[in-house]
This record gives sequence, structure tokens and C-alpha cells, in this order.
Amino acid sequence: MIPLVAKHSDKRITMTTTIAQPTTAAVHTEQLTKVYGQGDTRVVALDHVTVDFRRGQFTAIMGPSGSGKSTLMHCAAGLDTPTEGRVVIGQVDATSLNDKALTLLRRRRIGFIFQSFNLLPTMSARENILLPLKLAHVKPDEEWFTTIVTVLGLTERLGHRPGELSGGQAQRVAAARALITRPDVIFADEPTGALDSASSDELLDFLTRCVHELGQTIVMVTHDPHAAGYADRLLQLADGRIIADKPLHAMPGRPAQAAGQPVPAEGGEH
Repeated sequence: MIPLVAKHSDKRITMTTTIAQPTTAAVHTEQLTKVYGQGDTRVVALDHVTVDFRRGQFTAIMGPSGSGKSTLMHCAAGLDTPTEGRVVIGQVDATSLNDKALTLLRRRRIGFIFQSFNLLPTMSARENILLPLKLAHVKPDEEWFTTIVTVLGLTERLGHRPGELSGGQAQRVAAARALITRPDVIFADEPTGALDSASSDELLDFLTRCVHELGQTIVMVTHDPHAAGYADRLLQLADGRIIADKPLHAMPGRPAQAAGQPVPAEGGEH
């Protein structure tokens, strides 16, 4: 096992922001509401959700199709605008920012792992991984880069473009891209959806090690009880509300269900 060595860097946001009250949460949502449509087509995707995603914790979010789990992640990550309520990332009220400032906040404070990879097809795996640093005009930490690509088994694939990678390899590139900036929080949308069971466990084990050894904060939306079992905490949503919030006490390499704490199955994938 390759040790994960924490190195701190200055990630201040050089822009005008609204500073919220100090919090131990990496992300805090307050009375978060998201409504789509009007009249007969009105749908309440989030119904006054208040939740903290605490620093150094791996949170899994589950729920049936239409429960609001993906909407919660998108609003908390600043990818979607809530109808009401607010989102605080660190000490910055993200809901008060203009589009440019919000983009900078996401680039410097947040990492993303998407189900559909979202890799640039004309770039190599190495270039895709390092893209967030290039956009932020930050010199890569080669030691951290080597650690990530080695643990994720990408060393021999760095020169390949996404079209030359398997689905599992492409998802691991996406995971490496999310981790390369050492973000305050990583939001993962079905990160194991395209992986076989062995690759899924390797990726989830690496994510849990980032949490327990580096203090990384991870929020993962999943429909897979096995994947959720790697988390420290499980949120369950239904009809736009949190109906359960419980600890799982998972450890790296050992999902919670293996420790006698079964994670409930669910219907639907989004």
C-alpha cells in the first residue's frame, strides 16, 4: 500500500465573497428547496433540506428514483441553483456568488467524479487529470500525481485518450482528476457505475483512505448498497426530504455491511 502523505497548499478564494459563520462542516445546506415547473407540472425536488457534510467524513446518499439525492448533490456542489435556502462551502455562502465567483469556488474548493466521466476526448489521461491545475494556473505536485495514478492503476495508461480506455479506466481517470487539486470536498455521482466489482472496491478503498488518512471530505450519490457500505455515514432521501441519517463506521477495505451493519437496498438509480 502506498502511503498517502498530506501536503497543504494555499487555496484562498481571491474574489469578493460573503463569509458565513464559522462551521466544522465542509458544506452546509440550510432550508434548501428546489422546485421545477409551475402549476400542474410543479415538482418539489428538494423540500427544505438542512444538512451538514462534515469535514473528514465519507457520506453516502441513497434514495429511490425521484427522491432528490442527485438534486441535493448538484445544489450543494454549486452546479444547480436552489429555489430557496442557501449553501455554505467552507465559510463562503455560495448562493450569494455571481456565476464567475461560483466557478472559481468550484474550481479551487470542489472535486467532481461524474457517472459519465466527462473527460475531454482530445486529451490524454495525464492531461485530463492535470486539467484542473492548468485552469487554476497551479504547478502540479508530481509526488501526489504519482501516488494517485499508481494506486488507481493508471501508470501504463497516461498517454491514452479516453476513447482508448475501458469504462473502468476512464472512471479512474475521472477520480484522479477530482483528487489532483486536494479539494475541500469531493462530490461523486455513481463513481462505481462503470466499474467491475474488483475495480469498484479498489476505487472505494482509495477514497476511504483519502478520508481517514488525509481528512478528505467525500459526498457520494449511489444506488449500490455495497458502495454505500464504504462510507462513514448514510443519508436516505425520499420525496425531497432526508428520512434517515445514520453512521456506518466503515473502515478502508472493509465495507460497513461486512462489519454487520447492512445497508438497505433501494429502487432506481438516480
